[in-house]
Amino acid sequence: MTPPPAHQDAGAREDTMALNEKGELVGIDQAWLDKVQEAALEPDLPIVDPHHHLWDLPGSRYLLDELLADTGSGHRVVATVFVECTSMYRADGPEHLAFVGETEFCNGVAAMSASGLYGPIRAHAGIVSRADLSMGSAVAEVLEAHIRAAPDRFRGIRHAAGNDPSPEVHNSHTNPPADLYASAPFRAGMTEMERLGLSFDAWHFHPQIKAFIELARAFPGVTMIHDHFGGPLGIGPYEGRRSEIFEEWKRDIAELGKLPNVYAKLGGLNMAVNGFGWHKRDMPPTSDELVAATRDYYLHTIDAFGPERCMFESNFPVDKLSCSYGVLWNAFKKIAAGFTAEEKASLFHGAAMRAYRLDLPGM
Repeated sequence: MTPPPAHQDAGAREDTMALNEKGELVGIDQAWLDKVQEAALEPDLPIVDPHHHLWDLPGSRYLLDELLADTGSGHRVVATVFVECTSMYRADGPEHLAFVGETEFCNGVAAMSASGLYGPIRAHAGIVSRADLSMGSAVAEVLEAHIRAAPDRFRGIRHAAGNDPSPEVHNSHTNPPADLYASAPFRAGMTEMERLGLSFDAWHFHPQIKAFIELARAFPGVTMIHDHFGGPLGIGPYEGRRSEIFEEWKRDIAELGKLPNVYAKLGGLNMAVNGFGWHKRDMPPTSDELVAATRDYYLHTIDAFGPERCMFESNFPVDKLSCSYGVLWNAFKKIAAGFTAEEKASLFHGAAMRAYRLDLPGM
């Protein structure tokens, strides 16, 4: 794997999606992203983007207009799946039901998109929200409220589990304990997920993949989606150890791929936590640079899971810290260049439709 070129001088950019001294989330530097422009490859290939967020936070706004600007940049994105990001929680009512506000918000955006007034895309064709599965069986009330809020679109839960002992690696926004996946209350919550036929999106760091394997084995009846390659870390104590970590990660992904109830999302590898440092450069990366640095993660995962259980994802706007939407999907298409038309169809939309049970007109 080829690392990205280092920035050239001390004037290179600092993080543009991070908390400033006021605790505000600083937004995307669009002018920087616009320095690299690429025409969309295979512009007629249908895409279901199975992982993006919407939010309105201090210094960072990414709502339907911003999403449409990205998805309309040349690639044929026909539908998307929203994944939880602490957006628009209810301000009133029981605290454990506050999460349902995100589903209500997303279903409203989905209705806007389904009107056709914003083009042919069907944004939020699937919605993945949040619930505290550590509530055990009591979480059923929250899950059922999500279902009522979006009966045609709500598909599952992501309870982020990212936990690392290093203070240089920020834990997930859920503030999870290190043993979340093994805890009895969490597994009781997973039992309710299975009863209701909901999917589970898993977000954790690479040292936790083994624990996730045990969880997936324990619940073979739950469709599980492995987000962002399992979070290969490249900062703090993991910096400078990419080759060593990659070998460990490869073994774990090969084992995880043996479980038929698990799908793999191919993306989310351009976050600051992955350590490639794209966001610190004077110029954003081209698709060729992204491919050179990350191709091996994609190809190994596809080999382990098969194209039928792999889906390319944008993870926008988080990955927008490092690259533009058009460049990212060009990189995906270059990585997939050697696959058959049938395999590409799965990688770019089929697997996402199966995992999230999406019924899209004309697809």
